[in-house]
Amino acid sequence: MTDIRIINPPELGKPLGQYSQITRVRASEYLFIAGQLSGDASGAVIGVDDFDAQCAQVFKNIQTALESCGAGWGNVVQFTTYLVHSQDIPKFMAFRLREFPRMFANGVYPPNTLLMVDRLVQEPFLVEVQTIAAL
Repeated sequence: MTDIRIINPPELGKPLGQYSQITRVRASEYLFIAGQLSGDASGAVIGVDDFDAQCAQVFKNIQTALESCGAGWGNVVQFTTYLVHSQDIPKFMAFRLREFPRMFANGVYPPNTLLMVDRLVQEPFLVEVQTIAAL
């Protein structure tokens, strides 16, 4: 049986956004989901020049990947996020502030590492999110 505990030790301070400091996991199986972009099943880029639309598609793709393995948002133990433009950080934080309460109804959010990169695999992509989940 999977035991996922997401914690924020007071010694580490309050997280700067919708994430937690630590996930402690006991599980028999893990999912390592490749970084998801805003492409749809046909390969079309969703939301060219629209950061919010790209975020929505990225997390839709993550949900599809989770569900394909019998998992859901409650199984996520870590995200790694890659952004191309630092000016998109506030947009990313606003997206998470708006959407994460729906995705993580218990109000406990997995750790997230946010990295700035020069570009992603194709020029139109603005955001990519890699996910680790435990079953």
